[in-house]
Amino acid sequence: MISVILIGFTLVAATVSVNALGLAALIRLLQRTTTASPQTLWPVTWLLVRTAWALIVIHGIGIALWAAAYLLLGVFPDTESAFYFSGVTYTTVGYGDLVLPPHWRMLGPLEGMTGILMCGLSGAFFFAVVMKTFGFKERKE
Repeated sequence: MISVILIGFTLVAATVSVNALGLAALIRLLQRTTTASPQTLWPVTWLLVRTAWALIVIHGIGIALWAAAYLLLGVFPDTESAFYFSGVTYTTVGYGDLVLPPHWRMLGPLEGMTGILMCGLSGAFFFAVVMKTFGFKERKE
């Protein structure tokens, strides 16, 4: 049980690191490519679409980390099953048609909690992009 939790916490740390590095890279990219905040419909839409794509890629890498671990641990027989299970667990959809073997069950909740935290972080990032795009400023008292 302890080894499973240690593996899980290592995967949590790797996932958080991927998200932190991905968001840092995305911030740099957005700063470099957007000199001024877009004001009309299509440039704003395009900025938000690109941001959403980048966030999905970052989460895809996190999902791939967990899927790779499942494959290395021999939890699932093939790549498709490992990626599918990881995707539905990370996003907390949790269909339940694939389940972890009893020994590895603690990885499921850890991946789900990590996924929801990272998706929340991405939601906050997306909100910050919208706030900056529309020029909302923090009120100082």
